[in-house]
Amino acid sequence: MWAAAPLLLLLLLPLPPLLLLARRWRREAAALEPAGRAVLITGCDSGFGHLLALRLHRLGFTVFAGCLRPGGEGARRLQREAAADAGRMRVLRLDVTRGRDVLAAKELVLSHLPERGFWGLVNNAGISTFGETGWLSMEKYEKFADVNLLGSIRTTLAFLPLLRKYKGRIVFMSSIIAYFTLGNGIYSMTKAAIEKFCDALRLEMKKFGVQVSDPGNYARSTKIQPPVSAEEIWNELSEEEKAVYNKEYVQERADFFNNILSKGSTNGNEVVDAMVDALMSPAPKARYMVYFFWCYG
Repeated sequence: MWAAAPLLLLLLLPLPPLLLLARRWRREAAALEPAGRAVLITGCDSGFGHLLALRLHRLGFTVFAGCLRPGGEGARRLQREAAADAGRMRVLRLDVTRGRDVLAAKELVLSHLPERGFWGLVNNAGISTFGETGWLSMEKYEKFADVNLLGSIRTTLAFLPLLRKYKGRIVFMSSIIAYFTLGNGIYSMTKAAIEKFCDALRLEMKKFGVQVSDPGNYARSTKIQPPVSAEEIWNELSEEEKAVYNKEYVQERADFFNNILSKGSTNGNEVVDAMVDALMSPAPKARYMVYFFWCYG
């Protein structure tokens, strides 16, 4: 009688918890074997890309770490920390706004594919800034669209044939800021567009066995958004904008934004955990909402 108690308990549980338990068991039951699989990550100079490259290397993946500055400190740190098995950590120059960089990265991956092929693409590279809509130049809007949106699309299109061939994974670094703005509408705009690109790609790649996921992020645990200077913002405003906004207002808005940044989590491991799950889980989520960045001290 007592032996049947666990089964009876399960039968008494409502359906939603049962479904959650079943999903968790399925996710934990068949973890992916990383050995012999390659992953390309963009934006590995610092932040989440840097942390993810090291984590995946430790797990056994062959990592192609795209860095804007392959001779910089971040790239050198990757090479130092992976020195014990340097053949599985390849640091390369990758500016996602330059088509020739993306094609060169693809050629490098093709020439060094491990036995199980190309498993994942992580579109992590991005930039952020602060400023109300009229404060920013058209050149800045174009730059943000090129890095945060077109850069991810450019890289994805180049690697789609490999991802289809090996039924791999695509991970996009999205943000909770895709759903609302805190004075950085230019960043919100690009992240909202990435969300829609992910939605379309997810549906279209399903028939090929390619999974598409997009985790959210933390602002403070990466260097994507440094503290903003009200003085610099004011000096860059046109005379027309200065006639509308006074210095005190700009200072108030900058203080508000910097206060939000200061309250964010400095621990990026939760986001990296979500990225790893998106790459390794047998049932990856479409979206990983890693809570709000200001809820963590």
